[in-house]
Amino acid sequence: MYSIGEMSKRAHVKIPTIRYYEQMGLIEAPERSAGNQRRYTKSQLERLAFIRHARDLGLAISRIRELIDLSADPDKSCHEADQIATQHLAHVRDKIRQLKNLEKELMRISSKCAGKNIGECYVIQSLSDHTLCESDHA
Repeated sequence: MYSIGEMSKRAHVKIPTIRYYEQMGLIEAPERSAGNQRRYTKSQLERLAFIRHARDLGLAISRIRELIDLSADPDKSCHEADQIATQHLAHVRDKIRQLKNLEKELMRISSKCAGKNIGECYVIQSLSDHTLCESDHA
């Protein structure tokens, strides 16, 4: 059995986060000791590690809940779990594409700034010009 502090250290998750996952129903409420301290099992620690890894991968709580529900039936096809991972991968790739575009734009405007004062600053002018272009389309 593990205390909440031990769970926190072993799974690298903060104590309030463990309590939050309990409230969300992602981790079963632990047994209590005679002194009313939470006492967790190895399977609860494994579940916590599963959740932390899924969160590290950027999965939403709702998707993690789905994966937990799927894991309750080990003989079930893993098609749904594969779909969740594939959809998340597509989302991550889209985000990467957006970040690459953001990087290009920031490199473009930051590399052209040769002004000595704000009145001549290309960064300020680019941001102002972009705002005007967007409002013209509205």
